Amino acid sequence: MKIYTKTGDKGTTSLIFGERVSKNDIRVEAYGTCDEANSMIGLGISQLPDEDWAKQAAIVMQKVQTVLFHVGAELATPSGKEVSWKLKEDDIRFLEETIDSWQDGLKPLKQFILPGGSPSASALHTARTIARRAERLAVGVEAVNPLVLSYLNRLSDFLFVAARYVNEQMQVNEPVLHEDLT
Repeated sequence: MKIYTKTGDKGTTSLIFGERVSKNDIRVEAYGTCDEANSMIGLGISQLPDEDWAKQAAIVMQKVQTVLFHVGAELATPSGKEVSWKLKEDDIRFLEETIDSWQDGLKPLKQFILPGGSPSASALHTARTIARRAERLAVGVEAVNPLVLSYLNRLSDFLFVAARYVNEQMQVNEPVLHEDLT
């Protein structure tokens, strides 16, 4: 099977169930942005060290990637149709429980931190900003599953904490906002 179909050569693409829309349709923008976030999470995972804590963190993040893939599928589904796999409250709860668990070992925030630190944490911070954009776009999708919006909102929180967790585990200082430099 060839990877290219040539069906999108004139600026349209198919949603799930075959409905064709413009490639700049809000649904395409939203699920494409989820794909961007997912790819950046993958980059963050690929830069983790070969240590036990990192292997466990990678498993958690890959589960998040899988759910995010399904979020994209929900966004790619036209109004009035349903995918067989639906986002559940448990998916959001998983993010919240992981946030709470990882945050327990972090120093309390006393000032603003800047995105950065280790290459892995930097990629996770970038994924966070992309997830925020996906959330903003998903708000405009007609009849979107409300759990999609909740998941994307919580995902950005998860990625913020994940970046901090990775920096802490790797003993890399988080860059902080320097008021005296502004």
